[in-house]
Amino acid sequence: MEVIPRVEMLPRLLKIALPEKQSAFLWGPRKTGKSTYLKAAYPNSLVIDLLDTDQQLEFLKRPALLRERLLAASPEARRHPVIIDEVQKVPALLDEVQWLIESKSLRFILCGSSARKLTRGRANLLGGRAWRFEMFPLTSAELGEVDLLRALNRGLVPDHYFGADPGRSLAGYVRDYLKEEILAEGLTRNVPAFSRFLDAVGHSHGELTNYANIARDCGVDAKTVKEYYQILADTLLGRLVEPFQRRSSRQVITRAPKAYLFDVGVAGGLVRRRLELTKGEVFGKALEHFILMEMTAHSSYSGLNYPIRFWRTKSGQEVDFVLGDGEVAVEVKGAGSVDTSLLRGLKAFAEEFNPRLSILVGNERHERLVGSIRIMPWRCFLEELWAGKIVS
Repeated sequence: MEVIPRVEMLPRLLKIALPEKQSAFLWGPRKTGKSTYLKAAYPNSLVIDLLDTDQQLEFLKRPALLRERLLAASPEARRHPVIIDEVQKVPALLDEVQWLIESKSLRFILCGSSARKLTRGRANLLGGRAWRFEMFPLTSAELGEVDLLRALNRGLVPDHYFGADPGRSLAGYVRDYLKEEILAEGLTRNVPAFSRFLDAVGHSHGELTNYANIARDCGVDAKTVKEYYQILADTLLGRLVEPFQRRSSRQVITRAPKAYLFDVGVAGGLVRRRLELTKGEVFGKALEHFILMEMTAHSSYSGLNYPIRFWRTKSGQEVDFVLGDGEVAVEVKGAGSVDTSLLRGLKAFAEEFNPRLSILVGNERHERLVGSIRIMPWRCFLEELWAGKIVS
């Protein structure tokens, strides 16, 4: 019988250590483990959960209740950061939070799944009084040992990766969260068009965005499609990978980004993808997405916050990911045996920008060196990434 670890026992890499008088925002998509992490890291903190409808309605009617309740709390309770979960549900609370920070030196961890409602509604974002942190799906460094097909099919959202019925869980996440939650937040009102957009995202995932083509499929204009992509980015459900350009060149694509969802399993759930073997084009695209997830989490958790972009010329030369200011070039291929023809993009990039590392991440069993290009098994790449040997 397979032993499923308790999700709350997983050692998460995120570390929120707050000095005196310092507060924080913690953002991340639903079910990535934010609340579980905070309960474990701050067991003595007061918690206000705005997913509780009764509490949400009380604070919506009268935000000053927050101040009154916290001032009535014991001095011991107020020594710990106060956790407000799903803070975007009641933006007016942030004015009370600022007063409590400035007047009473309280600390807060303000947790939520989307800052879009706050930023678009011009809510008080505390003017630099709160550091920003982000929680991602599980990583290879947290799991220790990754079952690749399990990760690509289920994704790395904890409940999906470890769940007994991942297919049903993914279907529910796509239906109930990607669609209904976004609509419930009032981020878009055209339900049919947004549903068609999500279907189109699933099929064009990881490709250059063609707003006109997707607009035609959705029955809306290109401007609306751009806004839909921005909704995904603002709610942390998607990521737009921008093109890399160090110098002006007419031969390099510089405008169209590539779009990815935040989780490889959720992306697969949109198109009902099921991988049986670690080979083929579909597997290669899923592996590329998985590697991007790992690098995105590493960039944030390590505190390095290096940009991740891509490079593509109009003649078709391409590098999947360029890290930093061109220091590291990473191409991802699902092939079990890498042909030298797959190295053309990396070679072209190296000739122009001379990166410190040129890496092809693949499914080969052993690492090898072709000229200056390292061909690395995906496991080796991830081990070196989290050990600080790829970017530091």
